[in-house]
Amino acid sequence: MHTLNRTAAAPVESGPRVTRRTVVAAALGNGLEFFDFTVYSFFAALIGKLFFPASSDLGALMLSLATFGVGFVARPLGSVAIGAYADRAGRKPALVLTVALMALGTGIIGFAPTYAQIGIAAPLLIVIGRLLQGFSAGGEVGAATTLLMESGDTGRRGERVSWQMASQGGATLVGAFVALTLSRALSPDALHAWGWRVPFVLGLLIGPVGFYLRRHLDDTLPHAAAGAPRERARIPWRQVAAGTLLVIGGTSTTYTIVFFLPSFLTLTVGMPASVSLLSGCAAGAVLLIGSPFAGRLADRVRRRKRLVGVTCVASAVLVLPAFYAMKMWPSAGTAVAVVIVLIGLMTLSSPAGFVMILDAFRPEVRAMSLGMIYALGVTIFGGFAQLIVGAMWRATGSFYAPAWYVLGCSVASLVGLALFAEASDVEGRR
Repeated sequence: MHTLNRTAAAPVESGPRVTRRTVVAAALGNGLEFFDFTVYSFFAALIGKLFFPASSDLGALMLSLATFGVGFVARPLGSVAIGAYADRAGRKPALVLTVALMALGTGIIGFAPTYAQIGIAAPLLIVIGRLLQGFSAGGEVGAATTLLMESGDTGRRGERVSWQMASQGGATLVGAFVALTLSRALSPDALHAWGWRVPFVLGLLIGPVGFYLRRHLDDTLPHAAAGAPRERARIPWRQVAAGTLLVIGGTSTTYTIVFFLPSFLTLTVGMPASVSLLSGCAAGAVLLIGSPFAGRLADRVRRRKRLVGVTCVASAVLVLPAFYAMKMWPSAGTAVAVVIVLIGLMTLSSPAGFVMILDAFRPEVRAMSLGMIYALGVTIFGGFAQLIVGAMWRATGSFYAPAWYVLGCSVASLVGLALFAEASDVEGRR
């Protein structure tokens, strides 16, 4: 048996010729996930009233948000199961599976009867839909990002991988636009009766398109393409642990600054609720526009560790002054500026970080390794960020509680970066 350890990383060879269809097919699933995330967040209160019986609207909302969190819990399971499938059978069949599961989960939510119609089965259907979405999302990131990096020539890996992040930004903008348009165009009764379902039906319609595109992809896993037996390899768990620490800085920034901060500012300094939409759109625009440029930068940088480290330090240094600015000059403009700066820093290093992580693992364990790293980081430090930061705020009463959380996660990322063995470091030791 071949044993893989932290010094056994293999350089990525040039794979099949990459086309626009390859990029669209690979990034589509990740975009669908963030589209669903955005519209569910927008309609969480309404979904809570329709599906979760509670003594108060707040209780229904909390049950709705807790159900949304179930999807995060399913992510690590999906990263292992689907990631292993991608490393054994190929990236292509794994991606066909994930888009089918994601579309199924979206369809269940979009067409589920309400509690008034079928009783307790209604919230159970929403939970099942979220479990399917989370399970598929857990395997999606590893398989899709791996395929993008392995496709085409090795000199443009960062640029190709960057479209994963760009798809998140584009999907966030589209989701916010669709949700806002429906909320303004429809009456409250129409929105309550059927309008909230429209975005999920639209998401369901994307499924067959993604399924068709992915069925016609060229696989990038050598033994899958050739029908050869799989070389057995062990996952270097120290690398996985270090990689998980490495990604939590960006994850905590995204979920704290984009999704928690607007509500927090409304409660603490009286900012209007519209800042939530503005912040989400600003973050989406930064990801959509900035990611391709960051990908090209990742391809030009010889030592990607340095780029990732600089952005982690910058985030740690700037987050407290950013919160000071929002406290002293509370306005939507200040909040949006903070979102642009902090999300911009995260965007700048993300392609380099993904390529660095993928490059450090052999093809036989690459998709599952990245999937686990990303799923664990997102589940623990992203999915639960709002609960953690909310608890810190209640315990301390400090306006700077969210900033300290982001700062702590940025420092943890620096620790992970120091422990992570970059592929170029490995080659230098040989």
